[in-house]
Amino acid sequence: MTNNKQTLVISAVGIFVCYFYFAILQEKITRGRYGDELQDDGSRGERFTYMLALVGVQCVCNWVFAKALLMVTPQPEDGTPKAYYASSALTYLLAMISSNMALRWVAYPMQVVAKAAKPIPVMLLGVLVGRKSYPMQKYLFVLLIVVGVVLFMFKDSKATTGAVLEHETIGQLLLIMSLSMDGLTGAIQERMRAHSAPSAQHMMLAMNGWSAMIVSVGLLVTGEGKAFVLFALRHPELFTHLTLLALTGALGQLFIFMMVSSFGALACSVVTTTRKFFTVLFSVLFFGNALSGRQWVGAVLVFCGLFADMFFGRKPAPAKEKLQKQKDKSEGELLEAKR
Repeated sequence: MTNNKQTLVISAVGIFVCYFYFAILQEKITRGRYGDELQDDGSRGERFTYMLALVGVQCVCNWVFAKALLMVTPQPEDGTPKAYYASSALTYLLAMISSNMALRWVAYPMQVVAKAAKPIPVMLLGVLVGRKSYPMQKYLFVLLIVVGVVLFMFKDSKATTGAVLEHETIGQLLLIMSLSMDGLTGAIQERMRAHSAPSAQHMMLAMNGWSAMIVSVGLLVTGEGKAFVLFALRHPELFTHLTLLALTGALGQLFIFMMVSSFGALACSVVTTTRKFFTVLFSVLFFGNALSGRQWVGAVLVFCGLFADMFFGRKPAPAKEKLQKQKDKSEGELLEAKR
């Protein structure tokens, strides 16, 4: 029992620490400035704008992590059609790129709260495309999340200049696109599970492999790859930030894998959702991303809806079906680590 408690504490603390630092690094890279050169707009320092390259680095590191997992814990051969992996990799990439791009125009807390609303597109696509049915309480919990997101993202026009409001609207549209792509990714992964039930390790390996290939093509075609290398050579500290980002992401996934394997998806969901809330709080306290009273109410509603959905939003299922759902949820929790 003591060993279980120690594993729980180590896993939970590891998830908190790794993804706190991951969030700090991500905000520093995407919203900070490198160097002290005077820019055309009068500001000093260059902005990092190479989102394809940033996502590519994360995909390669996630692929290495999945490969290592498969070496340590071998899985049965994967018979999933490549078309499923290619399409899910594309929607996954679009979700990550639009989410990272949004950070140029919105504060990190808004990105975290918006991305926490992933159950909304998943449910909509489940009803409209998959013709799934959900218990009434799940609709109520998702409605709570919707209200919370609307309260959080709504801006008082009087308190914001036109230019700032326009730029933030761009960020919010990118977040909506990211959520839509998350929903499509989830729908494709459901089809994968129904077709061949691949393990989380195989899904991570294949999706990140395909994603890395797609990103490589994008970097070559757009010329962003060359621009990214030149930027990194001008500002060598970027290499340190990217290395630490990859390291904290990989370690965070390891702790999530430990948590899911030892205590199941529910315990892991509670820890990761709590971590997201404290990430918002940390960003407010240490990065000066001030929130209005209405936004705090919205954030609380979103996370209350998430916790309520975790504990009460699922209807009872037969034992065999319940076991399969727990397996699917556990795999989904591990896959969620790379987002």
